[in-house]
Amino acid sequence: MIKETVDCIDAGTEYCPCKLAESGQCLICSQCQGECFCDCLNWKGVCIYQELNNNGYKAKEGRKTYDCNVENVIKYDDNIVIIKFKAPHKLALDLVKPGSYIFIKTDENKYFDVPISIMNSDIDNDIITVAVEIRGIKTTKLKNINANENISIRGPYWNGVFGLKNILAQNNNKCLILARGIGLAPMMPVIRKLIYQNNEINIVIDKSPFETNIAKELLNDYSTKYTEKILLDKGNLSDYAKVVIKDALNDGVNYIHVAGADILTYNIINYLNDIDRNDVMLSCCNNFKMCCGEGICGACTARFAGHKVRRFCKEQADPRSIFEGRRFI
Repeated sequence: MIKETVDCIDAGTEYCPCKLAESGQCLICSQCQGECFCDCLNWKGVCIYQELNNNGYKAKEGRKTYDCNVENVIKYDDNIVIIKFKAPHKLALDLVKPGSYIFIKTDENKYFDVPISIMNSDIDNDIITVAVEIRGIKTTKLKNINANENISIRGPYWNGVFGLKNILAQNNNKCLILARGIGLAPMMPVIRKLIYQNNEINIVIDKSPFETNIAKELLNDYSTKYTEKILLDKGNLSDYAKVVIKDALNDGVNYIHVAGADILTYNIINYLNDIDRNDVMLSCCNNFKMCCGEGICGACTARFAGHKVRRFCKEQADPRSIFEGRRFI
């Protein structure tokens, strides 16, 4: 069983306390949950209850919506669009960290906003890059956006990657990155952070189902070597992926970042269990559905054993724990 401290991505930030605390559903603070005693699940240096009291028992002002100018649009294969837009400097700074994402407005109704992970945030020029896979009604509207038009975005949000503490723990180490499909986009801030922390990185990319490696330009900018191979074969971890993982572990790697769909993360966790390497630290993409980004609407919730409900747009988790004890019915 995975034992971990409950952590909220917004705790201690300018967006805390949030609507959950206001409604008695704070992830961290026992008193904000209606209890009599202080039994904080994960102290962040700030008393959430005191902040709520100081703010008149109301939530702090939420994320703002920004109208940004589109600098460039690159379209690949009719099913993926890369959008670069100019943003306020503070927003660019806030979106540098791994796991950052925004909501892009496609309609007047805010619930039609599209959650998109940040691919790159250039803080020198305040240019933010996102990659959008065209899948449904909302993302289809983004196919028609052009340079020099305005794009309306809401942010910043930060829980796009699980296992952030494992990323921050990597210093002067050897790391393995396994990425597939649209996961190549949220992979880039993780790589940037690992490079900044002086880590040696081995990157394996499976560009399926796309024909183009959408991260090629940024990887070249970072002067980072990578290999393009198949990671999933008919829904199972490929033989090549198993060899790469085993060789990396034998070479001293003790941390793996998985950038892809849940099926890739799930297969890698099972493989590590099979070879008795539960000690390997992991991080992965947060693939839960997002709608409001504030834990209110319930789109990001999952139910676990013991009738436990977890709000994954805010709750930071270890990749292994998002599958263990999870109820699928």
